[in-house]
Amino acid sequence: MMITGNNGQMQATETAIIEDFSLLDTWEEKYEYIIDLGKKLPALDEKYKLEENKIKGCQSAVWLVTDYHNGRVFFKADSDAVIVKGLVSMLIRVLSGHTPDEIISAKLGFIEQIGMMTHLAQTRSNGLLAMIRQMKNYALVYKTIGN
Repeated sequence: MMITGNNGQMQATETAIIEDFSLLDTWEEKYEYIIDLGKKLPALDEKYKLEENKIKGCQSAVWLVTDYHNGRVFFKADSDAVIVKGLVSMLIRVLSGHTPDEIISAKLGFIEQIGMMTHLAQTRSNGLLAMIRQMKNYALVYKTIGN
């Protein structure tokens, strides 16, 4: 199984997600798993649920906040839609705690390998891409500030 990535830890996390999904037979089971991931994602403090933290391009409300320390970017997010919360939790699992360069160059091959883009409704696919774009944009800002 080939994972495109630039970091051993990131690759291991992507592989773990792919393996988790490979244990599920149907897309109904996979959606249930994504919903469970969303339910396990810690709720974002209400003080961060501001318009400026909302991801543009998502049909559901998705709030994303970052923290940057020791050269690494940390993400927290929440959504009013449990399946979206599950999707963003997978992105956080893979990207959070990495350097800006690692996040910017992350291929996120797990999304394609688990079949996510082909099984999501177009609006959810667009939202997933918007979440990825926003996370990479934050990394780019931190890279610029850090240099």
